[in-house]
Amino acid sequence: MVEALVKTGVIGHLGALLHQALAQSVTQAAWSAGVATALADNLPVGLVAGSVAASAHLPAPVVSATLIGVDLGPNLSITGSLATLLWLVALRREKIEVGAWTFLKLGLLVTPPALIAALTSTVW
Repeated sequence: MVEALVKTGVIGHLGALLHQALAQSVTQAAWSAGVATALADNLPVGLVAGSVAASAHLPAPVVSATLIGVDLGPNLSITGSLATLLWLVALRREKIEVGAWTFLKLGLLVTPPALIAALTSTVW
């Protein structure tokens, strides 16, 4: 999938967008990258973000913010990560049901403060 995005120019376009943001402010670019990857929250986004970071030669704060977003984003969606799906299977075996709506409500409660704190400590 990532290779297809490279060949179609999507990775290059994302890298160019990040460089435009970097021209204005490294801090702004880091926040944008961190929040965008957190909201996208799935494995292919992590692969794409890694490819963009490698090809665009981004500053450390932007790469760190992107990694934070990729790490925390799956907490917003029940299908955001394989680890979540595996935990849900284990919980169901124990007769504990966690639905998508419950997961999203809890994720919306805990993820934004964690994302803000992590991005703040990375960017400053």
